[in-house]
Amino acid sequence: MVKTSLISKLFGLFASAKFPKFIQNIINKNYVNLMKVDMSDFKNISTYDSLNALFTRKLLVERDFNKDKNNFISPCDAFITQCGTISFGLALQIKGFSYSVRELLSSNISEQSKDRLENGKFINFYLSPKDYHRYHSPIDMQIKKAIHIPGVLYPVNLKWLNKVPNLFIENERVVLECETSEKELFYMVFVGALNVGKMSFVFDERIQTNSKKRYITYYEYGDISIKKGDELGTFEMGSTIVMFFEKELVNLTCQFGNHIKFGDTIALA
Repeated sequence: MVKTSLISKLFGLFASAKFPKFIQNIINKNYVNLMKVDMSDFKNISTYDSLNALFTRKLLVERDFNKDKNNFISPCDAFITQCGTISFGLALQIKGFSYSVRELLSSNISEQSKDRLENGKFINFYLSPKDYHRYHSPIDMQIKKAIHIPGVLYPVNLKWLNKVPNLFIENERVVLECETSEKELFYMVFVGALNVGKMSFVFDERIQTNSKKRYITYYEYGDISIKKGDELGTFEMGSTIVMFFEKELVNLTCQFGNHIKFGDTIALA
């Protein structure tokens, strides 16, 4: 198989290129029509000077969401490919395929913290190429750690989730260790995918994905507080976010197969 990271880099170069306006408009229109992108919450497609600018488009109007401190909202627009309870250290990638939560988080997360997740909840969010590609804080929270784990870049759509065991663990990813205002533990894992040229994070520009780095990079933070709904970063193309919650932290209100929007309620503490 051709190296998926190389394919992603080449696609990233094309997506970042700024073609003459007439040609760029054709590229943008074809992409929107092919992927059936709903542009009703965004600027006119003619205003985006590259395909990457279209991918990473900002919302024109802020999304409304429940402000209750015990209400977790979706961090993104996505399709829920699986959700449920972490059991024996495993979560479902998709029906028939499970993965090790401990291995996904890496050895840079303490065993004591991983123990807190047993019998907790998990959610897998798949962002398709047609979705809004920015991600946001699901609740008022503090970011304690970030770990960048290099890897391959398999596609993360349903076909590939059914095809490659441990796909999330094989792929490049960034793990955020987070705490609620009550010091309750949860994780957000941002999984790279084919044609995801980059994952960026507004709170730390040092995190550089799909680069030449082949080693794990670890960042620890003293006090990064993020308000619910605030932007965390951007996928340049569709990908996956996985969330893990410590035992008894939440009851899920979302279900497998739901199409959700950033701001929708996904769990109650």
